[in-house]
Amino acid sequence: MNGETTKFDFLRDRKEKPRDIILSVCSAMEEKGYDPIGQIVGYILSGDPTYITGYKGARNSIRKLERDELLEELVKFYLEKNGQL
Repeated sequence: MNGETTKFDFLRDRKEKPRDIILSVCSAMEEKGYDPIGQIVGYILSGDPTYITGYKGARNSIRKLERDELLEELVKFYLEKNGQL
């Protein structure tokens, strides 16, 4: 090892973008009558995938993202929409 930090880009090979996953999960939850905001917050805080419906593969889709990736995407979107990035 040369002592340098190696950067790993795990998103490079991903076919689905985090934004697309989040939007499809929200859509599935709304179709089933759930509040997507509350359910996603519950999932992020607890890690319990049962906060996300299995309808239309939403639970499997959201589990493709690590919870920190999910949170990062949400914060990034919020800041972009409010002119901070």
